[in-house]
Amino acid sequence: MMRAAPLLWLLPASAHAAGAGVVGENLVWLALILMAARLFAPLAQKLGFPAVLGELLLGVLLGNLSLFGLHYFETIARDPIIAFLAELGVIVLLLQIGLETRLGELVRVGGRATAVAAIGIAAPFALGAFLVGPLLLPGLSQNAYLFLGATLAATSVGITGRVFRDLGRLDSREARIVLGAAVIDDVLGLVILAVVSGLVQSGKVSLGGTAWIIAEAGLFLGGSIWIGRLIAPHSSRWLARLDAGPSMLFAQVLATGLFLAWLAHVIGLAPIIGAFAAGLLFEPVFLRHFETPRIVQEAAPLLPEGEAGRDLRALMEKHAHHQHESMIEPIGYFFVPVFFVLTGMQVDLRTLADPMLVAIALGITAAAVAGKLAAGFVAGRGSSPWVVGWGMVPRGEVGLIFAVAGRQLGVLDEAMFSIIVIMVILTTLVTPPVLTFLLKQQAK
Repeated sequence: MMRAAPLLWLLPASAHAAGAGVVGENLVWLALILMAARLFAPLAQKLGFPAVLGELLLGVLLGNLSLFGLHYFETIARDPIIAFLAELGVIVLLLQIGLETRLGELVRVGGRATAVAAIGIAAPFALGAFLVGPLLLPGLSQNAYLFLGATLAATSVGITGRVFRDLGRLDSREARIVLGAAVIDDVLGLVILAVVSGLVQSGKVSLGGTAWIIAEAGLFLGGSIWIGRLIAPHSSRWLARLDAGPSMLFAQVLATGLFLAWLAHVIGLAPIIGAFAAGLLFEPVFLRHFETPRIVQEAAPLLPEGEAGRDLRALMEKHAHHQHESMIEPIGYFFVPVFFVLTGMQVDLRTLADPMLVAIALGITAAAVAGKLAAGFVAGRGSSPWVVGWGMVPRGEVGLIFAVAGRQLGVLDEAMFSIIVIMVILTTLVTPPVLTFLLKQQAK
C-alpha cells in the first residue's frame, strides 16, 4: 500500500485529497519553471544578455499564454506556495550577494552611496508627484500624485544585484555604491510610503511615527551587523567543535540569513534587507575553524616550492575562503529563478491594448529612468555615473508593492495602477540589457 505524504494522512480524506492535488500541481509547475528557466537563461546569454532577462521574459510568456487560449499557468502567479518560494528565492539571492560583498569595501563608499540614494529618492519622487503626474494625468487627487511619486522612488536591488553577479562585477566600485544606495533607498522608500499612507488615511503626518521608522531601520541595520560580527567568530568556533563539516557551515549561514530576513519583516522592513545584512556578517576569517580552511592550512607545508606551489596554494585558499558562498549556490539555482519567472508573470500584456494609456506610461517611465540616472552623477570620481544610475533604475517587486498599497487604500484606480505596472515592467526588463552593455563597454 502506498504511504500518504507526511502529515497529510492526519487530515480528513477530503482535505487530504485536496492537499495532495495542490501539492501535485505545484510540483509540476516548479519542474516546468526550473527547466524552462535553465533553457531560457543560456539562450539570453548567447544573445549577449544576462540570464535574468531570459527568466523575466519566460515569466512574461507563461503569464500571458491565456491570450492564445492556454489557461494552465494562470493560477501560478496567484498561488501562495509558489509566491512563498519566490520570496525565498530573492532572500537567497540577497544572502548570496551579501556573502560576496565585503563590509569594509561597502563602508568605504558609504558617503557616495548615501548621496546616490538621497537623489535617487528625491528626484523621481518630485518628478512623479509634482511634474509628470499632474502634467500627464490631470484631474487626479494630490494623494494619487504622491503615491505615484512614491512608486517612482522605489528601487529593486534584486535585479541589479543579479546582473552584477552574473557578470562577475560585484567587486566593482559601482556595484558597491548601488548595493549600498539600494539598501538606503529601501529604508527611505519605507518612510515615504508610511508618510503618504498616513496622509491618505488621516490627512496628516505623524512626525513621531516617521522618526520611529527611521530609528527602527537604522537600529536594525547597524545593530544586526555590529552584534552579528561580534557573535559570528565565536558561534563558528562553537559549531565547528560539534561538526566541522560543510553541513554545519551551510546550516549556520542559511539559518542566519532566514532569521535576519524574518527579523527585518517583523519590524516592517523588507526581508531582503535582513538577508543582505546576514551575508555581510561572514568574513572568511570567521570560518577558519571549519574543515576546508583547516585542511588548506595543514596541506600548505606539503605543497611544492616555486611558482607552481604558490599557484596551487592560492587556488586552495580561494576555495576555502569562498566555500560558504559556493555552498549556498545550489539553493540559488532552485529558488532564484522562481522569483524572476514569477515577477515576469505579473506582467499583463493586455494593458498594452490602450494606446493612450501606453503613451502616458512611457512618459511616466521616462521620468522614472531620468530620476534614477540623475542619482548616478553624484556617485563621485572613479565611478561610471551611467552604470550607477542604470543600476538604480529597476523597480521590480518593490514598485509593485507600493502600487498595490495605493490601490488597497483606494487612491489609485485601475488605469493608474496599469500605468504603474507598465512602468515597473519596462524598468525591470530594460535595465539588464542596458546595464550589461555598459559594463561590457567599461571592461574594454
